[in-house]
Amino acid sequence: HFPSAQCYEEFIRCSPLDPCILFHEGGHWRELVVRTTSHGHTMAIITFHPQALGQEALAAQKALLKEFFTCGPGTVCALTSLYFQESTMTRCSHEQSPFQLLHGEPHIFEEVLGLKFRISPDAFFQVNTSGAEVLYQAVRELSQAGGDTVLLDICCGTGTIGLSLAHQLSKIIGIEVVEKAIEDARWNAAYNGISNSEFHSGRAEVVLPQLLSSWEDAQPVVAVVNPSRAGLHYRVVRAIRNCKSIRRLLYLSCKPEGEAMRNFLELCCPPDPGKKLAGEPFAPTLAIPFDMFPHTVHCELMLLFTR
Repeated sequence: HFPSAQCYEEFIRCSPLDPCILFHEGGHWRELVVRTTSHGHTMAIITFHPQALGQEALAAQKALLKEFFTCGPGTVCALTSLYFQESTMTRCSHEQSPFQLLHGEPHIFEEVLGLKFRISPDAFFQVNTSGAEVLYQAVRELSQAGGDTVLLDICCGTGTIGLSLAHQLSKIIGIEVVEKAIEDARWNAAYNGISNSEFHSGRAEVVLPQLLSSWEDAQPVVAVVNPSRAGLHYRVVRAIRNCKSIRRLLYLSCKPEGEAMRNFLELCCPPDPGKKLAGEPFAPTLAIPFDMFPHTVHCELMLLFTR
């Protein structure tokens, strides 16, 4: 979203405070993240290294920023939401350092496959909406989920995958570490009139084994996982392997040649008592690349594992 980037550059050039490239060298202004939707909504999130600034000086900077984007040259961006986050780290969760709303609406909204989704500043949501629709339709077809199936959506973000399939399933269960994303997912379910969903906030390696240890249901389970580049925690893979009801697993990976490869091996290796991998192995059945990031070498890869 070029106007926002150009305006932020102009703001920094006029600011008496320096940009912050390397933390130990000082400076304050860090990155700008701009999220846009097909509804015409624009959310800008500015991260700022406080260094040794006091609350009064911080308040003054936030006031200048708000004035610039609401009354000054930044008005051309027509921001729906302007967020500010003080961060002494490269990335910071809302719990570690809150996203502060300086102007506008707390959320932006997007439409995917006829459903409306609410998005918080730190909630994961595919950046390419039309690409995401193609991806989710493929998930729908490959899951082969019927009316008696439970969908386990691991790393579910705002609930998009599960909620887009909910009408053809018995139930969807979502797990996500970002609390605000889970609040979004619950809101999205209620807004779209979807009552057969439940969402759990917490780390998948803690939540999933607890969920599945009490799973004595004869209902078939399809698992969908969409982890970050770091891949799935070993305890998550172990819980999936050891749950007999899971016969199909869809793994969405934005970097399949990285840490995800470790997961693929753990899913498909022979049972290993030493690693507590008792369940029968999965086999990779199908791989489909999705070009979610045109003009880059990156591809989202969907892998279907069955057993």
